[in-house]
Amino acid sequence: MKLGIMQPYFFPYIGYFQLINAVDKWIVFDTVQYMRRHWVNRNRVLHPKSGWQYITVPLVRQPRETLIKDILIANNHDWKNTILAQIEHYKKKAPFYEGTVDFLKECLFSAEARTESLSKLNVNCMKKVCERLGIGFDFSVCSEMGLELGDINEPGDWTLRISELLGAEEYINPPGGRDIYDPVKFCARQINLRFLDPAPSPYNQKGYEFVPGLSIIDVMMWNSADDVSRMIGECCLTD
Repeated sequence: MKLGIMQPYFFPYIGYFQLINAVDKWIVFDTVQYMRRHWVNRNRVLHPKSGWQYITVPLVRQPRETLIKDILIANNHDWKNTILAQIEHYKKKAPFYEGTVDFLKECLFSAEARTESLSKLNVNCMKKVCERLGIGFDFSVCSEMGLELGDINEPGDWTLRISELLGAEEYINPPGGRDIYDPVKFCARQINLRFLDPAPSPYNQKGYEFVPGLSIIDVMMWNSADDVSRMIGECCLTD
């Protein structure tokens, strides 16, 4: 079994979905501390004039040590329509604007989206993106699995312990994990540690200087579902 473990991000960039596509099993890692100014409650889309802007899910003020699974959305703000307004400028140039906006409305206004849990909202949105792009998404939520992880002494031990408990033969991580994970430890437990290097093709953001690494929302604005699926496969695995 090839395993992937990541925090639940809000409409993440295409590399996140390349990783989902590369594994057999996905663990929604919601049992760690929420990090402010990270990707769990925000992402980036094009700005109407140039560059990029954040789209953000507002949060209820909570203690700094709050875990991701316990982070609550401040639904007293009209944040969903604010996001729709922020991307309205795509209508002028993006060929797949109408379909993407309809899809976004389905993600944000469906019955499943009526939640105060940021983690549940993000997981639901990821499920819908995967369904739209034909990506298999066999996932479990870490906080609901009852795993006995024991003492964790180093950041990289989380994934090693989960991989071992689930009987994973291979663990795949984005390249940023090279500085965190010790291949000797994985090898000692007969788990193959590999890294996925995303290499998505630049696409035409008409009238803009290309900005890489934006939310999957931007990718879907400019490309058909078939083309996005092709881009999902444009990555390589390395040791």
